[in-house]
Amino acid sequence: MTQQGMGTFTKEWPGLGCGVGLRNQHYDWITREHPEMDWFEATSENFMDSGGRPIRVLEEVRRHYPVALHGVSLSIGSADPLNEKYLSRLRTLLLRIEPAIISDHLCWTGVDSENLHDLLPLPFTEEALVHVAQRVQKVQEFIGRRILLENVSSYLTYRHSRMPEWEFLTEVAKRSGCGILLDINNIYVNAYNHEFDPYFYINAIPEELVGQFHLAGHTHKGSFLFDTHSCAVIEEVWDLYRHALRRFGPVSTLIEWDEAVPTFHDLSEEAGKARRIYEAICSVEGGVR
Repeated sequence: MTQQGMGTFTKEWPGLGCGVGLRNQHYDWITREHPEMDWFEATSENFMDSGGRPIRVLEEVRRHYPVALHGVSLSIGSADPLNEKYLSRLRTLLLRIEPAIISDHLCWTGVDSENLHDLLPLPFTEEALVHVAQRVQKVQEFIGRRILLENVSSYLTYRHSRMPEWEFLTEVAKRSGCGILLDINNIYVNAYNHEFDPYFYINAIPEELVGQFHLAGHTHKGSFLFDTHSCAVIEEVWDLYRHALRRFGPVSTLIEWDEAVPTFHDLSEEAGKARRIYEAICSVEGGVR
């Protein structure tokens, strides 16, 4: 892992275009037809301990497309010690698949060795910042790769928080040397739930830290928005995506659709819309990353 001073890496993030999540409903179609798609993102934990069909499918996909690995159990913000068994399995998977990008979430998922199977928000304090940044550095050293951390959706805030979410996210990346997976839908969800300007959030993130975008649908619950990944991206989130492309340039973009998963054709249509926006803005404005 190459470093030039604390928290600065020479390797830039790859420009993959617009992709979709690899879901088991589409395994047969993808491995048989090799459809047109820029890249796929796979959930790391689904392939770590598998010696059966899932890992064979992932290897077949990797032979034809770039692949990113996206974890949900790193629990980087937990007070528990880092799980070295988990990290060893992740490192083994990285060596086997050689992903273009490796990422997880800026959150905690459990305590006292209990996984709560949720992406829980952190208090935005200096103490939490120091704790997380140190753990990210250890993870990157252990696996030998720079990672991206994603901003998560949330439905509560902590009274002890002393900085806004975008400042906390930026400082974790700067201090640890990791990059940011900027989830555009999560910004929109949190902006609604916690009453801030989503455009201000995007403008506050340094351009050089962002290595990937996520786009997804959410569910309106009346008094709050719930990040369900169960429907198409809404127009307001597409508008935010357009703004993010103008600010950050042609960042690798993924459509997330994890519940009520549509046909691969419909999923491809959603990725196609992202690609048209991506190409129109980045070609017209000369965005080069």
